[in-house]
Amino acid sequence: MPQDELRFQYPLLALKLPDDETFASFYPGQNADLLTQLKNSVVGLGVPVLYMWGESGSGRSHLLHALCSEVDERGDSVAYIPLHHYQGMTLDIFENMESVTLLCIDNIDAIAGNAKWEKALFDFYNRWSDSEKSRPAGSSLVLCASNLPKKLGIKLDDLVSRLEWGACYHLASLSDEEKLGALQLRAQLKGMKLPVDVGRFLLNRLSREMKTLLTTLDRLDNASLVAKRKLTIPFVKEVLDL
Repeated sequence: MPQDELRFQYPLLALKLPDDETFASFYPGQNADLLTQLKNSVVGLGVPVLYMWGESGSGRSHLLHALCSEVDERGDSVAYIPLHHYQGMTLDIFENMESVTLLCIDNIDAIAGNAKWEKALFDFYNRWSDSEKSRPAGSSLVLCASNLPKKLGIKLDDLVSRLEWGACYHLASLSDEEKLGALQLRAQLKGMKLPVDVGRFLLNRLSREMKTLLTTLDRLDNASLVAKRKLTIPFVKEVLDL
């Protein structure tokens, strides 16, 4: 099937990916090797199958969104399957997915213990492996979860075995200093400046979960634009009622 047809065949391709979740906005921390592998996958130079795991908030979905955006913008077929929403899907979601250039499967742990979904993923993996000669050149399969395959609670041993076939990378969570760097990077991309003292104030007074921190940064960005004020600790206290 031609690539142009593939790009519009799957409803998940219409999923709007976050504009700010790109490679440029991802602060690498200790994950430089993983980022290199993922970027290689975009241009067909990476390993065919990559399994990535990390704690909640480490940026797993961010990186999958970045991958999908890069490949889609290039004009190749791409699909993203967020298995944490599997209850709103049907088992045939994997049908013909071995034909796309890039397939990202997010949060595999969500289906752990569900025999039908484990079997559906296992069957797809076998089809994908068997289709090596017919898949698009440079095609990649990127799988994502919160832990190593053996620690996900998956009951189907053969599926665990398949998930262990590819390259495996741990996505290390950011330290507090690296989170400060990530906040400053995101602020810079928004065209604003986040002083070090303000960044540390946020880390000390708010949840250190990156989603919370980035959502707060968006709120401060909007407030500073409206008030036409720079980000200072007094201004942050006023906006966040701290």
